[in-house]
Amino acid sequence: YWLRKRSIIAETNEMQTNQVVSPPLPLPPGFTPEALKAWLTDIRLDGAPPEEMAVYCAQDWKRFVYTWGLAAECRGTALELGANPYFTTCLLVEFTKLHLSLANYFGPDHNSLSQYVEYRKGETDEFVRREFGYSHFNVEADVFPFPNESFDLVLWCEVLEHLQRDPLAALREINRVLKPGGKVILTTPNVCRLENVARMISGTNIYDPYSGYGAYGRHNREYNKHELSRLLAWAGFTADVMFTADVHANQAASFGVDLDILQPMLDGRKPDLGQYIFSRSTKTQQPRAGRPSFLYRSWPPGEIVDE
Repeated sequence: YWLRKRSIIAETNEMQTNQVVSPPLPLPPGFTPEALKAWLTDIRLDGAPPEEMAVYCAQDWKRFVYTWGLAAECRGTALELGANPYFTTCLLVEFTKLHLSLANYFGPDHNSLSQYVEYRKGETDEFVRREFGYSHFNVEADVFPFPNESFDLVLWCEVLEHLQRDPLAALREINRVLKPGGKVILTTPNVCRLENVARMISGTNIYDPYSGYGAYGRHNREYNKHELSRLLAWAGFTADVMFTADVHANQAASFGVDLDILQPMLDGRKPDLGQYIFSRSTKTQQPRAGRPSFLYRSWPPGEIVDE
C-alpha cells in the first residue's frame, strides 16, 4: 500500500510540476532557488515569532517569488495592498526599481501605521532594519486614501479570497487609483486546484475552517481562472498574464483517490490545476456599472446584471 501511495504521489508531483502548471521560478540575478529561499527565510518582523515566520515562508516562499516575477520589469509608483508580513515587499524593495507604498487592514481598532522589518541587503550578510509605513483601510468598505491615477502598479495578493461582501468595490478603487495603462497584479488560491478535485471526489469538504482571527482570517470565497478573468474584465482590466502554479507540496494523493484513473480526464486541464492563480492585467477602460450575476445575488433590483 505504501509503495503504491508513494508512486501516486510521485506521479502527481510530476504532473503538477510540468512547465505549463508550474513555470520556472523567476530569480533575481545571482540567486539560486535555494539561496533565495534562505534569503526570504531570514526576514524578521517585529512582534511576529521568528519560528512562525520561518514556517510560513518555508511553505509559501515560491508564491512570493512568482509574484515578484510579475513585477520585476515594472517601473514607477506601486501600491501593495495587504503588505503584511512583508515577504513580497522585501523582494520588491531590494530587487525592483519601483517606488513602493503599502496598505494593510488589521481591524477597526488598529492604531499603528508602521512596522519594523529586518532583511538582508541583496546577496550580502548585512541586515537592514527598516520601518515600513502603511495606510490603514478596508479595501472592500473604504475609499482608498489616494487621488485618482496615483500609481503605475497595484499589487493585490492573497486578499481577494478573504473578502466577505464586495470584491468589485475594491477592484473599482484599484482601477481609480491606477494611471491609464497601469497594471494590477492579483494572486489568489485556485479553487479548482488538483487537491480540491481529489477532496470532492473523496467526499471531503473544500471550504476553509472558521478562523480565530475573525471573518477576514479565513478564505470566504475562492476563484478559478475563468471567474477571475470575468471579474477583472468587469472592473475594466484586460489580463496580460494568467497562470496557475503549485507553490508547496501537492497533497492530492492523500485523499485516497486513484489519480491514475483521474489523469486522463484532467489532461486537458493541466494548466488550471495549480494551487494558486497568478495574474497581471492592464487597465484598459472604466469598470462596468452594476454587479455580475455570476458572483452576486440578493442586491437591490437593477443592481445585478447578466453578462
